[in-house]
Amino acid sequence: MASLLSFTLPKPTTLIRASSSSTPSTSTTTSTSTPQALNEKFACKGIHFSQHNSVPVVDLKVRNGSSVRVHIPDAHVTSYKPKVSWKEDGFEEVLYTIPSSSAPDPTKFKGGVGLVINDMSGGEGSKGSLVSGSEWTVKDVDSDAIDALQVELSSTSGTLDITYVISLYPLSMATAVIVKNKGRQPVTLTSAILSHLRSKKRGGTAIQGLRGCSYCSHPPPSSPFELLSPGEAMKTESSGWFSSETEPKPGIWSMQDVPITILQDKVSRIYAAPPEERLKAFYNTPPSKYEAIDQGRELFFRMIRIGFQDIYVSSPGSFSEKFGKEYFICTGPASVLVPEVVQPGEHWKGAQVIEHDNL
Repeated sequence: MASLLSFTLPKPTTLIRASSSSTPSTSTTTSTSTPQALNEKFACKGIHFSQHNSVPVVDLKVRNGSSVRVHIPDAHVTSYKPKVSWKEDGFEEVLYTIPSSSAPDPTKFKGGVGLVINDMSGGEGSKGSLVSGSEWTVKDVDSDAIDALQVELSSTSGTLDITYVISLYPLSMATAVIVKNKGRQPVTLTSAILSHLRSKKRGGTAIQGLRGCSYCSHPPPSSPFELLSPGEAMKTESSGWFSSETEPKPGIWSMQDVPITILQDKVSRIYAAPPEERLKAFYNTPPSKYEAIDQGRELFFRMIRIGFQDIYVSSPGSFSEKFGKEYFICTGPASVLVPEVVQPGEHWKGAQVIEHDNL
């Protein structure tokens, strides 16, 4: 298998659309397929298609037992269980994923790892998500024995062709996106790959590796997979033991001056070079990797940014109680402060890798 970092993708021969039993496809350009047909065409050792709660899913599992589950119709990664100890049952769910209570479709989920692409063309604010409501297709799969597995999904939104590749390895998983503009006009996009990571204890949740990086309070980009809306993410908590009153006001830039940031308070930040700094010949960029820490489970995960310009980090504070007893954070690479402009005939690509050394 080609390295993810090169963004070399498998060469598909046909396109098959995965459909749930409750929502049949009427497309005439692709063949509607059931999980059984997907298995007949694409399944190989470590890759299996099935139906879960009436939703077509693909499960990837490498030799050491680490696994990933992807909901195909909305390209939503809902589970990542890496092997984190030498014990036979030493697997831990990394992602915080819950059923959507607000969506009209009960098969939809929130959290997990979600791709965010919003159209900002025209300079009048966001024109909406380019992935919300999109119908994703299985384009191809690839494998290297059972130590490296990959599934490639594709979708079309207006003049844009979007390719999304999910890869699994023994000690990491990766998600990569390629957006190609087939139109005659440039397209302006904000984008992110946001991961909702579980944590056992609110006071034991942290990030490290961003010391010396500039940051400002900023809402997350709107996403069909969000747990907190942009407005909710920016609300302050009431005073108390976990008050977040020290968080800088939006638009005010600060410098990360500690090696480890405890995420027990409610925060919503973007770590990045301020837009005005990017006009200079030389400026400091955020690091390409940092670590998310779950002290309660004695786990950490290295988050690696490729192609994106910013890093988004948020924690819900006491707002997590509306979802249950577990705590979580939302983080990942983003290009929000300065949108990406994709010229006609050109493409833009970015990726995130979640890596660990917990073995």
